[in-house]
Amino acid sequence: MSPTPWWSPARHADRRPALLARARIQTAIRGWFGDQGFLEVDPVALQVSPGNEAHLHGFATEAIGNDGRAVPMYLHTSPEFAMKKLLTAGEARIFAFAHVWRNRERGALHSPEFTMLEWYRVGEDYTVLMDDGAALLRLAAQGAGVSALHYRGISCDPFAEPERLSVAEAFQRYAGIDLLATCNGAETDAAALRAQARAVGIAVRDEDTWSFLLSKILVEKVEPHLGHGRPTVLDRYPAAEAALARPAPDDARVAERFELYACGVELANGFGELTNAAEQRRRFEIEMAEKFAIYGETYPLDEDFLAALAGMPAASGIAMGFDRLVMLATAAPRIDDVIWTPVSDQIA
Repeated sequence: MSPTPWWSPARHADRRPALLARARIQTAIRGWFGDQGFLEVDPVALQVSPGNEAHLHGFATEAIGNDGRAVPMYLHTSPEFAMKKLLTAGEARIFAFAHVWRNRERGALHSPEFTMLEWYRVGEDYTVLMDDGAALLRLAAQGAGVSALHYRGISCDPFAEPERLSVAEAFQRYAGIDLLATCNGAETDAAALRAQARAVGIAVRDEDTWSFLLSKILVEKVEPHLGHGRPTVLDRYPAAEAALARPAPDDARVAERFELYACGVELANGFGELTNAAEQRRRFEIEMAEKFAIYGETYPLDEDFLAALAGMPAASGIAMGFDRLVMLATAAPRIDDVIWTPVSDQIA
């Protein structure tokens, strides 16, 4: 028997309370940003590159100009490149509720199309974003009329002070692994991490890269423990996983990157933003080489973004999965339950 479609009146009636909570939360967040002196912007989704992380998969299309020539384009996986260009243009505090698209992602916490809440602060330390994230957790709970966030039997008090934990501390506590012993600046030692993983009973393969091992240990051993009872800020990611974050000034092995968790669910990813265009290009090229080795494809670099990055002021930025935030505030079991018109279930 096929599932009842989301647009059937009976099913919509079941979903409607969570959707109304979504609307209240979104209104409250817009008001909060307005009170903080932010400007809401609306970045376009059609870009020359969907992003340059090895394991992010974009939706490809083409734009046909008036001359009939087809130009390859992509739907963005994040509004990051466009919003950073606005920082270079002179904006100082901006936010956006942006629809974004990611291929190869469908599940309880993933939709191929979802809403990302992204914001930037020029001239402010990335730790301020941790306070922003905590404030939005409180707003979400208030908008939904609840005192706690919930997901699959796990609760989190959004009004409690978040725990701040480095990635290295979390790996030691929950996996018994000395992660930074496998790092030398941005260089990593896959064999050393593999040996530690095997010593604590984690099944790994000889061909697994350091990055793959990090992700496996994080997902299997660390993430399930984060955000229980109170939110967790998982801070100071290894420099090899810095993405678009700048290095930490006190330790070359780590970067100014953090993630916010509640109920074992990752909600947001924040950076002290890298503004060194040459270093960013180097990282993108490494990511695309890994993408080609694993998936047999690459994405172009956004040269316009790299040119703009060279003139971007010091800033901090963060992206939050808005649908996930609503899920936890309404105790919804699946992301589709809080999306007004979910993507077709023909996509498994």
